[in-house]
Amino acid sequence: MTTIYLIRHAEAEGNVYRRCHGQYDSLLTERAYQQLPYLAQRFADVPLDAVYASDLYRARHTAKAIADAKGMKVLADEAHGTHFYFGKDLPVSAMEAGADIASVSMHKSGGSLTQSSFLLTGEGMQPGYVRQIINLTQTTSGSYLLLSSLDISRSNLALRGEESFQRVTALAEYARGEINQIGDYYAFGREMINGDSIYDFDPTKLSIHTLDIGLAGIEVYDILRDEYDIQIEFGDLGNILAYLSIGDRIREVERLVTALADLKRRYKKDKTGMLSQEYISPKVVMTPQDSFYAEKESLPLEQTRGRVCSEFVMCYPPGIPVLAPGEEITDEIIQYIVYAKEKGCSMTGPEDEKIERLNVLRDR
Repeated sequence: MTTIYLIRHAEAEGNVYRRCHGQYDSLLTERAYQQLPYLAQRFADVPLDAVYASDLYRARHTAKAIADAKGMKVLADEAHGTHFYFGKDLPVSAMEAGADIASVSMHKSGGSLTQSSFLLTGEGMQPGYVRQIINLTQTTSGSYLLLSSLDISRSNLALRGEESFQRVTALAEYARGEINQIGDYYAFGREMINGDSIYDFDPTKLSIHTLDIGLAGIEVYDILRDEYDIQIEFGDLGNILAYLSIGDRIREVERLVTALADLKRRYKKDKTGMLSQEYISPKVVMTPQDSFYAEKESLPLEQTRGRVCSEFVMCYPPGIPVLAPGEEITDEIIQYIVYAKEKGCSMTGPEDEKIERLNVLRDR
């Protein structure tokens, strides 16, 4: 039987100020570094095969405390961090932060074809051994199309990477300024860095808050796609993300800015009643494992109030659960789910794909 230990990261600055971190990369506090040796000691006699963590600073360093004590390696999922290796004013890369291995999705910002990525290894790793382990699980019939695209993109970044991402950053900064001048949009910038809950900022990501024009981010996303033929990365209940890459030019940025200005003129409305997608604190009744495998029944969503959920419910993006197994279903959560569905958010997790019904514990 496989045993999985779920460990909360050590105290981060966002905890001190009672702020929801999300993807904001909070630093660890002085107290956290006092906590980490105790965490390592707690697992000193516990057999572990692997330690997994997100690429966030607070999670990486918490995991590293356990891994280092056991001579284990730190692996980072750096899906959106290809460009971090090619710029002076970009967030720290996983390898620079001390990871032993990092998975880097070149296709997201490096210019290669979809589904292609690199596995970076640090000085303490033996490349031949890593290759040997990978060969145990991966196909022997790799896609030469993907491999070729990786090699071409790698060569391009090696020769022109820093120059390319400086241009991407400049384009994003220009777009940020133009969009903020439109009014009622807010394109996030470095001014958000506050030394506690927000540690750093990736300037190549064009994230825009849309609620002040009376539209959810997913609504703006749909309008841009359907009426302006502009496909951006995603939209959630309050924001959109336009992903600028090394293939974008000033004309694409101008087209986006013009479309946003016109969209505001045509569709702006009163924002009363809009949800601000704030984090909903869960009411945890029992463990996820116990509730997931317990006897359950399926009920219409509106009849689940006060019951204990036995499945996940989440909006994607961002993919953070609105409900998890073992949590009580409240009026606020039901309202959130109904609202997100009405706005057109992509909901995932439950057995019922339409999320008209939820599985709940039979006796709770």
